[in-house]
Amino acid sequence: MNVTTTTEELAWTAVAAERAGLADLLQELTAEQWNHPSLCEGWRVRDVVAHILLTSQAKLPWLLWQTALARGSIARMNFGTAVRYADRNSTEALLTELRAITTLRHQPIATNAVDRLMDLLVHGHDIATPLGIRREMPIDAARWSAARVWQMGWPFHARRTLAGYRLTATDTDWSVGSGTLVTAPIADLLLLVTGRKSVAGLRP
Repeated sequence: MNVTTTTEELAWTAVAAERAGLADLLQELTAEQWNHPSLCEGWRVRDVVAHILLTSQAKLPWLLWQTALARGSIARMNFGTAVRYADRNSTEALLTELRAITTLRHQPIATNAVDRLMDLLVHGHDIATPLGIRREMPIDAARWSAARVWQMGWPFHARRTLAGYRLTATDTDWSVGSGTLVTAPIADLLLLVTGRKSVAGLRP
């Protein structure tokens, strides 16, 4: 997917809306909920928030240094930096920082506006779902994000993982792949291609 100037502008507008909405959600959480496990194994809610903050502002030298410290593992780097940042910042500080970057338009290397949007949609789900909170995804934002994930390969490798399936959204014009038909709302398909849902979980 090539992000056009128009789509990029719309994506950044959606990013700002998602950050603001996530901040409003987090504002209502108790201290216990901030420390509740997220859907990411081993990550607390506050760790996911820290990860969102760090990846929204990361500069190349910092990324290279932290990856080197993690012995080349991106996954280990993401987890370690998030946990350390979450542990040394209060809930209030994390929330204040999230509100402060609401309209920030920084693109870490090899990413674009839709990557930032996808990250917010998926991690918002990782935070809200285990807390029993329903968080809606805007249809256009979810469609752009699903298309980006399908095209990008690493880290989700959706085309390889879901080879043999035809994914078709029931609430917008989006369909990819070939094979056994899987139909669902685009938000669920985004969660499928990012590994948060399974094909079995979407079939009646």
